[in-house]
Amino acid sequence: MSKPLVAIVGRPNVGKSMLFNKLVGKRLSIVEDTPGITRDRLYAETDWNGRSFTLVDTGGIEPSTDDEILLFMRRQAEIAIETADVIIFVADIKTGVTAADMDVANILLKSKKPVVLAVNKVDSIGPVDPDIYEFYSLGLGDPMAISAIHGHGTGDLLDKCVSLFPAEKETEEGDDVIKVAIIGRPNVGKSSLVNKILGEDRVIVSNIPGTTRDAVDTPFDNEHGKYLLIDTAGIRRRSKIQDRVEKFSVLRAERAISRADVCLIMLDAQDGVTDQDTKIAGMAHECGKASIIVVNKWDLIEKDDKTMNRMRADIKHGLGFMTYAPTIFISALTGQRVGRLFELINFVYGQSCMRISTSMLNSVLAEATTRVQPPTDRGKRLKLFYMTQTGIKPPNFVIFVNDAGLFHYSYQRYIENQIRSVFGLEGTPVRIVLRQKGDT
Repeated sequence: MSKPLVAIVGRPNVGKSMLFNKLVGKRLSIVEDTPGITRDRLYAETDWNGRSFTLVDTGGIEPSTDDEILLFMRRQAEIAIETADVIIFVADIKTGVTAADMDVANILLKSKKPVVLAVNKVDSIGPVDPDIYEFYSLGLGDPMAISAIHGHGTGDLLDKCVSLFPAEKETEEGDDVIKVAIIGRPNVGKSSLVNKILGEDRVIVSNIPGTTRDAVDTPFDNEHGKYLLIDTAGIRRRSKIQDRVEKFSVLRAERAISRADVCLIMLDAQDGVTDQDTKIAGMAHECGKASIIVVNKWDLIEKDDKTMNRMRADIKHGLGFMTYAPTIFISALTGQRVGRLFELINFVYGQSCMRISTSMLNSVLAEATTRVQPPTDRGKRLKLFYMTQTGIKPPNFVIFVNDAGLFHYSYQRYIENQIRSVFGLEGTPVRIVLRQKGDT
């Protein structure tokens, strides 16, 4: 059984994201004074009084709107309500009960889910503001006065939520969940891919670049295994990041890459490899993440018998630093080859976790140095004494040498290629660290 899920809902700008951040103790959700800042659902694992649960922040619900983004936000909140065990409905004491609050309350009453009514922005300590009694008119039970910014009342709020959780059962927790970050430029189809995989509109899909602002975690499992899909905000060039909100989104995408096991680097088949694609892929490479290059919108390309080879050559030229990464051509819209992604994800993840015995490594090292002699400089030859693996994800190797200054980059690449030729390590970077004789 999965952990209980608590959804925070309400109309825009009542302090849902501020409350989310306060409850999880981290600044995970974007907080700004602009209504509609949180567009997708945002998940986080937290606990209270020994009960672990998942908290989800949602976009503000606008019950009556023709605005495309607000309609998307409403659907995301509705999905969160459908899947939640307990719902925190956040209202604003400064505005009182609004018509929108009444409409949201009606949506919640129809859901038949346990609801905790939190009246936010009660920032002073002392006698309860009499304005709070107005919120009884929502029909959701006793309103709880809280201050998301100061934390007042949040302990009582969590006590109430935990009391409404389903009976605790043994939960299946394990290290067999592969975290997959989906990264790329805006509008290359990241959210469309997530929705195709999940078979539902779990993430906002729009032709407006930058629609996904938060990195959204979605647990998922199929016949191939268990996964956590991390859909990230499209990463633009830093020079084009105008507003503060989008800067937060780029930082969050970078953090998503850092905590992922596998990165799906999405390219637009119509654009080929752009400079920004190179920079984004470089982020995954520098973080040492197993990666797959996913060429999306392949259904929109006019093809002949050489089209795929030309695209592969373009990728090899533009992403020459990660020739280890396999490439797959898909259509998130039609589902073409999407099913094959998980076999590749499992494969590259397994490669990034590979452990190689010291004896086998040194056998390869001896053969490599016999085939191509180590370089010399001013009569002094590089000597490679010993090699061992020190870590995984990505595979890390230490080579002990007589003089690290003699170990030219080209020879290091040669040694890396020899290791790959024997052991594979496809889809994962390899880290080689030099230890000079006498180093500690």
